[in-house]
Formats: sequence, C-alpha cells, structure tokens
Amino acid sequence: MSYISCKNVYLRYENISVVEDLSFNVEAGDYLCIVGENGSGKSTLVKSILGLKETASGHLHLGDGVTGKNIGYLPQQTTAQMDFPASVYEVVLSGCIGRKGTSIFFSKEQRKSAEENMKKLDILSLKKKYVLKGVQYDS
Repeated sequence: MSYISCKNVYLRYENISVVEDLSFNVEAGDYLCIVGENGSGKSTLVKSILGLKETASGHLHLGDGVTGKNIGYLPQQTTAQMDFPASVYEVVLSGCIGRKGTSIFFSKEQRKSAEENMKKLDILSLKKKYVLKGVQYDS
C-alpha cells in the first residue's frame, strides 16, 4: 500500500481552484518534491496531505500507518519569523517536533538523526550557518 495516495484531487484556496485532477502515489523509498510558481497550490497540497485542509473533491489517503505526525512540515515564514534566526541544524531538527511528545528537549536519538540526515544530504558543513531573511550568516 502507498504511503500517500492521491487520486483525481481538486484543491481550492479561498474559492479559487489551484489544483485540478491531481493523481500520484508515494511508495516506500520515494522522495516527493513539490515545485511550482507562487500561487500554484503547493502549500495547499501539503496542508491537504497533512489533513489541515480538505480537498474540494477526489481522494487523498495516507496509508501504511502514516499520519501527519510522520511528515516533517515547515510552513512558509511569516513576517514575525523573518527576524528570528535559526541555524540549518535547528531547521532540520525541527522535523522531529511531531515525535517529541511532551518533552521540551530533543532526545539524543533525534539530534543524532538530524545530523545523519544532514550527512545524507551533504549539508553537514552548513550545520552552524544561520538563516535570516533568506541570507546565510556564519555563527
């Protein structure tokens, strides 16, 4: 069974159709990359996959035990967030927030997982870089 199954999905944003007749499956080992112009429905699709927004029609299903908590999602920055610097490591580590439970700290395993994923992506050298208003700064 697919991790994500999307069949003939239509999405609307503020009564405007942004995605029409979208179908795809995400299987074990697949990567999903959502690209498109501003206003093309990328964020609306991600919110629908996470169950934060309903589809206008069609079927969108998470399978094989996948829930919104298994999917890392970092929303687009708001104006308030643009002046709050975060390191690349902190952004990657934020993908574990859904698995933190009630603890205010990340576990040793979660910190190790973040570093391992940075190694896989060949971005470990950026670990201590900070992002502020879209510009990288050294720590």
